[in-house]
Amino acid sequence: MAEEIKNVNAKIDDLDAAAKKYASKDTVISIGGYEFTPAKLMVVFTLVSSLLGGLYGAFEVYKDYQSMKKKIAEYSAPDLSGFDKRLAVIEETSGKTADYTRDIKTDLKSDIRRNETVTEQIERSVKQSQRESDQDLKVVTKTVDTALQRTRDDMDKLKREIDTKIDKLNSSVDSKIQKAIDNPLSGK
Repeated sequence: MAEEIKNVNAKIDDLDAAAKKYASKDTVISIGGYEFTPAKLMVVFTLVSSLLGGLYGAFEVYKDYQSMKKKIAEYSAPDLSGFDKRLAVIEETSGKTADYTRDIKTDLKSDIRRNETVTEQIERSVKQSQRESDQDLKVVTKTVDTALQRTRDDMDKLKREIDTKIDKLNSSVDSKIQKAIDNPLSGK
């Protein structure tokens, strides 16, 4: 146990010595003939990593934009021919029912009452079917219009965000370059 404590104390002493050697104000690290302080290295590392992160983010946004553009280009409207067929069948059925009811009226009075009830039920069904078909068509049209508008709005928003980020990045890089140029300690 005592030996483990000695090992830990020795490692702590080694870390303290390394910190004094590499983290002091006067430490100068030479890389490729250029001398850097630890603070300058940290600033350079931060600047390079921020720039690379920004470029990667811009690439990802552009890739998503291209993917979305491809999906929009490949969009095809749903097939609504089934609704037209159903409407034709309903119109045909209602026409036949009306003819049949007129023929029966002339024959029997009791059948007239029964057939009127049947006819009213069928007419309600036809009207309900027509209403449902009209509502379904309106819902589909509204959904497609809403999706297209939402996609357009998202693309516009994304473009504005990218433009804003690029402008901010350009301004930031320009100001940092200007600061470096204006710095009297930059080696003029």
